[in-house]
Formats: sequence, structure tokens, C-alpha cells
Amino acid sequence: MPRRARLMLPHVPVHVIQRGNNRQACFFADDDYRFYLDWLGEYAEREVCRLHAYVLMTNHVHLLLSSDTAQGVGRLMKRLGQRYVQYINRSYRRSGTLWEGRYRSCLAGEGAYVLSCYRYIELNPVRAAMVEHPGQYRWSSYGANAQGEASELLTPHSLYKRLGVGAKERQRAYRDLFRYQLDSGLVDQIRKATNGNYALGSERFEQEVATMLRRRVTPGKSGRPSSRSEKSG
Repeated sequence: MPRRARLMLPHVPVHVIQRGNNRQACFFADDDYRFYLDWLGEYAEREVCRLHAYVLMTNHVHLLLSSDTAQGVGRLMKRLGQRYVQYINRSYRRSGTLWEGRYRSCLAGEGAYVLSCYRYIELNPVRAAMVEHPGQYRWSSYGANAQGEASELLTPHSLYKRLGVGAKERQRAYRDLFRYQLDSGLVDQIRKATNGNYALGSERFEQEVATMLRRRVTPGKSGRPSSRSEKSG
């Protein structure tokens, strides 16, 4: 059975997860994280992609990206993944795959969902009980988005910019979003959309994406479909 084509649209944010094979580590030393981020910035520039948020965990990565083209994010992930695997295999004298097959992704639509993906990504180390606060984790975008740390990697999404008039006001408003954990139902919704390659947003957003792409963008209903004859008796 052919693989389902990814949902990709120009300028619409994409939440991406790429995991290590069998959930094994894909970062082993500080230099590994640094090289990955350096190459992420390089290929984002080449493919005209913008990085809005990220976190590099020990055995997987989360990225929030948008691109001027429908193909930009896919090309970025392919080139970045290949170059990083070559680096890891050469550095640690290993061979074979590093990643768990294809990366997973979902389109994120509208303000609340885009900013929820920001929070979902940067709260990963907290949910994993690695730190008590996202600002304590080195390898994420929280320091730049919430605390004003310099970053050449990040391009603030327009919805992030609307949080305040200036940088200080936006950062303060952004920090306020982290006063509480994400609702568990929303966390589950983001996970299901990303793992299933679906649209993440309101029904209106889902319908708009389905119309533009001419395909189903939400999970199908489970169970045996009913027939007209059964309904009519």
C-alpha cells in the first residue's frame, strides 16, 4: 500500500517529530546538538523555511516550521536527516539507520493551535521530567521566545508577534502562556494529529485544508459503515 502523501501547504506551520530508531538516542554529546542546529539553520535558509520553535530531546526532535513552498519542509528534513546521520555514523564509528523511518508531521492552523504547538514543543523536557521549568533546558527555543536570548535560527511567527507591541512585551506575554501546563486533551490532540499526518485546528480549518488538497485530512471513522438498506430496514 502506498504511503499517504504528507499534508503540506505554503506558509502554513508544520509541527514535525523525528524519532531515533527504536526510540534509541540520536544525540550523545553537546557537539551533536550544536551541529544539528547549525545544519538546521543552513538548510532552512536554503529551502526558504522559517523555524518558529524547536526542542532537541535525547532520542527525538520537535520542530515548528513554515515554508514558502509546499515542498520546502520535506526537502529540509531529508537533507538535514541525511547529513546528521552521516555525521553520527562517522563520529561514533557506527553504520545503518539512525531515524525511525519517516518523520511525522501535521499542519497547524489558527492562533490558538499554533501557539499551543509552541508550548507543546518547549514543554517536552518538563513532561519528560528532565527539568521543572522549560527555561532550564538548553536545547530548545524557549530561551529565545520567552527570555529574549539571541538566536539566528528563529523567525517569530506572525501570531507570536501579535502577543505584544515590542520584544519585551511579547516575551512577557509568551511567558504567561507557560504558567499552566497544556490541557491533557489538547496534548493528545496534537499527538494524534502529528502521528497520523492530519490537520490540527478547528473544523473550519480542516475543511479548508481538505478543499485545497482535495483529500481527507482528519481520521476516518472506525467501525463498519452502515448501508442505506440497513438504515431503511
